[in-house]
Amino acid sequence: MSLTLEQKKAVVAEVSEIAKTAHSAVAAEYRGLTVGQMTALRAQARSGGVYLRVVKNTLAKRAVEGTDFECMSEGFLGPLLLAFSQEDPGSAARVVKAFAKDHDKLVVKLVSIGGQLLEASDIDRLAKLPTREQALSMLMATMRAPLDKFARTLNEVPGKMVRTVAAIRDQKQSAA
Repeated sequence: MSLTLEQKKAVVAEVSEIAKTAHSAVAAEYRGLTVGQMTALRAQARSGGVYLRVVKNTLAKRAVEGTDFECMSEGFLGPLLLAFSQEDPGSAARVVKAFAKDHDKLVVKLVSIGGQLLEASDIDRLAKLPTREQALSMLMATMRAPLDKFARTLNEVPGKMVRTVAAIRDQKQSAA
């Protein structure tokens, strides 16, 4: 059943709004996946903060016009699903990569981040990007490290004095 013009406009508008705010996108060929497998993939995507949608290629090309993902439009060939990362740049790549590990019918075709089209093999690099919480904790650890080192250095001065006094005491007791 084909979509009416109004339905097509609604699909383009919805995907375009998501693409404008998304951090990264992954397009994968889903030929050969069963309905149950697609439902499982959609559930994983929802829980991972990923917008996942199967869109006709002509509508997808219109939807990504004027967004960072316009570079992907030349590669929209065959049955593709689009996954957009909503929360952090690596979330779509993590969901698609994890699902493709168990289902070889899901084949990554396009990967894009920050307006750059990457090789499909770069999904591993994108999937390894830290989540927002991980990035914040790494930043906080980096900012805190000099303070921790300064505190240890300051604490070492009285500690060294105590060890020196204890060594002198021990020396006097052994001499007596």
